[in-house]
Amino acid sequence: MGSRDELERVSASVRDRFRAQKRVLSFSEYLEEVLAHPWRHSRDAARYMRDCFDHYGSYEVARPWGAERRFALFDQEFVSDSDQPGNHPRLVGQEELQHGFYRALGNFVREGRANRLVLMHGPNGSAKSTFAACVMRALEDYSSTDEGALYRFSWVFSGGVEERSIGFGSASKRLAAGESLAHLDADKIDAKLVSEIREHPLLLVPLEERRALLTSAYAEAGIDESPPDWLMHGRLGRKNAEVYDALLASYEGDLSRVLAHVQVERFYISRRYRTGAVTIGPQMTVDANERQITADHSIANLPAALSSLALYETQGELVDGGAGLIEYSDLLKRPLDAWKYLLLAIESGEVALTMSVLTVNSVLLASTNETHLEAFRQHPEYNSFRARLMPLRAGYLLDYKREQEIYDTQIVPQVRCHVTPHATEVAAMWAVLTRLLPSDSDRYEDSALGKVAADLKPMEKARAYAEGVIPRRLDGDETKVLRAGLARVFNEFEAQPIYEGITGASPREIRTLLLDAVQDPSHACLSPLAVMEQIRMLCEKGDYDFLQQKPEGSFHDHRDFLQQVRDGWLSSFDREVRDATGLVEEGRYEELFDRYIHHVSLWVKGERHRDTVTGDYSDPDEALMKRIEGVLDVDDSDDFRKNLINMIAAYAIDHPGEEIDNARIFPRYLEQVQEAYFADQRGRVTALIDDLLVLLTHEGKGLDASGRKHAEQAQKRLAELGYCEHCARTALGELRKERYA
Repeated sequence: MGSRDELERVSASVRDRFRAQKRVLSFSEYLEEVLAHPWRHSRDAARYMRDCFDHYGSYEVARPWGAERRFALFDQEFVSDSDQPGNHPRLVGQEELQHGFYRALGNFVREGRANRLVLMHGPNGSAKSTFAACVMRALEDYSSTDEGALYRFSWVFSGGVEERSIGFGSASKRLAAGESLAHLDADKIDAKLVSEIREHPLLLVPLEERRALLTSAYAEAGIDESPPDWLMHGRLGRKNAEVYDALLASYEGDLSRVLAHVQVERFYISRRYRTGAVTIGPQMTVDANERQITADHSIANLPAALSSLALYETQGELVDGGAGLIEYSDLLKRPLDAWKYLLLAIESGEVALTMSVLTVNSVLLASTNETHLEAFRQHPEYNSFRARLMPLRAGYLLDYKREQEIYDTQIVPQVRCHVTPHATEVAAMWAVLTRLLPSDSDRYEDSALGKVAADLKPMEKARAYAEGVIPRRLDGDETKVLRAGLARVFNEFEAQPIYEGITGASPREIRTLLLDAVQDPSHACLSPLAVMEQIRMLCEKGDYDFLQQKPEGSFHDHRDFLQQVRDGWLSSFDREVRDATGLVEEGRYEELFDRYIHHVSLWVKGERHRDTVTGDYSDPDEALMKRIEGVLDVDDSDDFRKNLINMIAAYAIDHPGEEIDNARIFPRYLEQVQEAYFADQRGRVTALIDDLLVLLTHEGKGLDASGRKHAEQAQKRLAELGYCEHCARTALGELRKERYA
């Protein structure tokens, strides 16, 4: 195919897509679209944004205390794979913030307009900017769909069409009824006035007729909600109102001829081009202004009836963000007088300019940190603003698995060296530990739950929040109380000014720490050891406020947290090495525990065991039960066995239709059985670790054939888990020294 043919093919494709998207319409064509889809074409910014959330849908995410709803738009799956993850990060976690913002949109819809400023507050680096950026990118993508089509209008004037004049010549040359200039070729258009504030085309319909039109269209479409205030009570801005009045006077009240000059154009939300998605930094100026345009030579071809008008064009961030989202980044860094105008804008939906009044059809979203918010609360005028603010808390994450997801998606793809398993996990675990606070039993109505919560240590809290792991040291009753009340523990601080996640290591600081670990010449990989070395150095410097906190019991002891994280990493790697040895068949301990539960169930019911091979019946295996209970340090076998069956019954009630999963119901018991099972093989595991170190350090010199074979098999399994020779050798050396000395 030649270049000319290829160009024609591309041109045809663009042309067909342009027409399919209905990019340019006459007013009558647009009105047909409105009547066919009244809700779609009569939304204000709040309704449009809520529909955007609904368009991408939501799903449930599993938490230890139950499912939570997450909005799919924050996963950013519509973002092109070619975009760098660092430039377009998805929002990890923050489901409560998502719910709060969606509830705010719902309130705006019910009240008729966005009448409050949504204020996200939280420590620096808690993903407030990421939240706003995700919403803006979703709006950009949604505006490119049929359901998200947005339109504005322009005035079009021409001195001649097909050898006769259309415009403001003599009365005999006036525009005929039913004609439209919307689809004129560009070379036949003498002048075009764009509505820079993207006013809705329906505002061109007189108020009473507009209300009747929308009410009728909503009724025929079966829409229960009322049209937005913006369209039921709104009017054109000054510039377009003056053009409209001048045309109406020239055409002696013939509205159809006025609307013939209207060209309805589709527009798309774009953060890059500041169209319907604008971020305003803490500058000191007002966010809208005006300039006179009738003195501009570019519109000198306007008809005489308009050239005598003093037309003003509105511009600024409030104009650019019209019909979409305006984000005020670090709002409270501005002096109060610099944004006091927002109080009236939020209350009335309008901003008074020098020559006109600007209607604000945008959702206003602001962010601030806790320090500035607390200072603002002490300001004498705070109460004047409080009723127009909707505060939403955005703290640091408390789930180390989700924290790890941030680093795995934003840092790991940018790292050029090998990344060892658990490297980002240890960073995430340490960061979460620095954010946790001791519980106060006085905040709990259930005194038993309050007592257990107040006794939890940071690592126990972190594992409970992320995995639902209940501390082994708790007895049966305490375990049940904590498991049932875990959501209450997690939300203990939701009404407190000082809350879990208000302080601690920021993801920004941890990202820097990980990148520093990559450049550490003493480590060939981004490994847990390299990360922990950077954490140690960070603690020694003590540059951040959270590192200067005095320990409160076991909380805020950030150096001890490092040791706990190290111990946790060694335990995880130890389990991986044990599995890699192949000395114990994987899953045997689970099978053993399942057999134990089966015989306990028979014992409680007073039933006998049937051998599936011989068909013979026998009493429950007391020796097996005593063996497992010895591993679990059980004192009273009878009560313990009955309690196990009660826990299984409770699980079956809470999870109807699901298969009984002993590993999920009794994770800590299963872990104890596993540890005991491997303890029998400790000597053989130690010998194989030594052989592995010889293989990785000295290329296996001195190993016999059997030792080399088993060591090579274990190395292969470790490689499948993600360990290269360098990080496997280093990690095995640490494990041998700490756990198998």
